[in-house]
Amino acid sequence: MNEIRAVGSTDGLNKVPEVTFVFWLIKIAATTLGETGGDAVSMSMNLGYLVGTAIFAVVFAVAVTAQIRARRFHPLLYWTTIVATTTVGTTLADFADRSLGIGYAGGSALLLLLLLGSLGVWYRTLGSVAVSSVATPRAEAYYWLTIMFSQTLGTALGDWTADSMGLGYVGAAFVFGGLLALVGAAYFRSRVSHTLLFWAAFVLTRPLGAVVGDFLDKPLAAGGLALSRYTASAALLAFMLGAIMLLGQRAARAAH
Repeated sequence: MNEIRAVGSTDGLNKVPEVTFVFWLIKIAATTLGETGGDAVSMSMNLGYLVGTAIFAVVFAVAVTAQIRARRFHPLLYWTTIVATTTVGTTLADFADRSLGIGYAGGSALLLLLLLGSLGVWYRTLGSVAVSSVATPRAEAYYWLTIMFSQTLGTALGDWTADSMGLGYVGAAFVFGGLLALVGAAYFRSRVSHTLLFWAAFVLTRPLGAVVGDFLDKPLAAGGLALSRYTASAALLAFMLGAIMLLGQRAARAAH
């Protein structure tokens, strides 16, 4: 049988979740948590973007290593790794955009090239970038590298749209929410590659989460609600945990 299996997997299942409405609901919450959590460390704790990036990079490395070594799909481990990519993406994008002085446009362009490069190398090496192909440690490594670039790009895009383009957090949220709705419509009503649409949606959920997170914790004068970053992060984390435990998720089936 020509069945692709992950090391230690059973019945052709891989270690990432099936892509359903619940997946996207938790993903948006995770990206919003990444924004408030990343800002809490770099800004509220006054550690700065570079130190914050170093801290979250270590968390990301540990989480990804555990995820790749796991023998089957564990929802809490998977979403912990996703949150790690969003927090490191937040501080890394802020460091590139602000501390390095390349601006939102420069940072977004650089990160887009890195994302496309990661997808390109992954495709040329393994022949597919579909979720159903993430069934080996090598494929998982490409999957998580691509996700980290997509999360970092999404942060830069969110900040660029809300700040530099003058749309504000609410306006930017409508823009990215509308783009996600278009991707969803294309999924159900067009023949556009579902793999392409998945990665488009994956990227777009990050800036949506970024601007929603900023809306929650930025000062009133800046167009936010001025909520505590710690309180917002705790509430988002509680929502995620509740969704993971109550709504349930299944492992995606590996390609045959």
